[in-house]
Amino acid sequence: MATALVATVVVVTWEGAHLLPPCLDSLRGQTVAHRVVVVDNGSSDGTEHLLAERFPEVDVVQTGANLGFAGGVQAGLDAVRTPYAALLNNDAVADPGWLAALVAAAEAHPEAAAVTSRMLLQDTDPPLLNNTGVVLTDTDYGADRDLRADAGTRTVADSVFGFSGGAALLRMEAVRAVGGFPVRFFLYYEDTDLSWRLRLAGWDIRYEPAAVVHHAHSATVDQTSDRFAFFNERNRLLMLTRCAPRGRVLRALLRFLLTTGSLAVKRGLRRPVPDVPVFSPALRLRVLGSYARALPWAMRTRRAIRRDSAVG
Repeated sequence: MATALVATVVVVTWEGAHLLPPCLDSLRGQTVAHRVVVVDNGSSDGTEHLLAERFPEVDVVQTGANLGFAGGVQAGLDAVRTPYAALLNNDAVADPGWLAALVAAAEAHPEAAAVTSRMLLQDTDPPLLNNTGVVLTDTDYGADRDLRADAGTRTVADSVFGFSGGAALLRMEAVRAVGGFPVRFFLYYEDTDLSWRLRLAGWDIRYEPAAVVHHAHSATVDQTSDRFAFFNERNRLLMLTRCAPRGRVLRALLRFLLTTGSLAVKRGLRRPVPDVPVFSPALRLRVLGSYARALPWAMRTRRAIRRDSAVG
């Protein structure tokens, strides 16, 4: 009698045909049975043909448009029928025991809603870590824990604030109960937002060092771009509005407003300002405008999150 599958691996891609083969080949090498769902966010680079020709065993969800990482992952999760869903970036390669280690950790810790992986940066000498989970800084920014630390760091499993959407296992029962990924975020902070909501609902999040992946960090998005700065700043404010205590939300908004005003004054006085998008007053005003338009939604979901955490 066939053993029921316990995990589905979701891979989101957009114009990533050049990245997918190593990623999907690494999933073929996993030591536990699983299903693979590739969410194609409306690619026009031959992704559909590649999947049909080289990876016929993969189930494909065609969104027909670029829904971003948040929308793409949610589309994939909607197709999951197993107790666990694993997320793997299309620019990452998993060691053969990756999925088995994640499932074993989740089974050993029923209080955990997610288990995050040990992500190594590809092609660094000496080997360096990319991520051992997500932490919140003192200024309420999400950050990769142990980014660029020596690969020998963090070899013991522990709890961490958040999982990385680049390589993690999710307990579907928990994820569905808190509403899934925030599709409106499009890109960035969606994993930290979900992690925070899971914690508010009483779940733990674990880090498993035996679950190893190798990641081409930012192969799909330029972190010096306007696009990165816009979504990174806006979604941080939305996440705080949805999940943080009121005082932290107000402090973050005030800090953002004061920094934006200070940068505008410095530009007006022709004082030196770093020439990067996050220090552009125009971009920061765009962030504020988009945040204001999304504020009614954020407040509605905040009330639901706080209510559910109170009864959970």
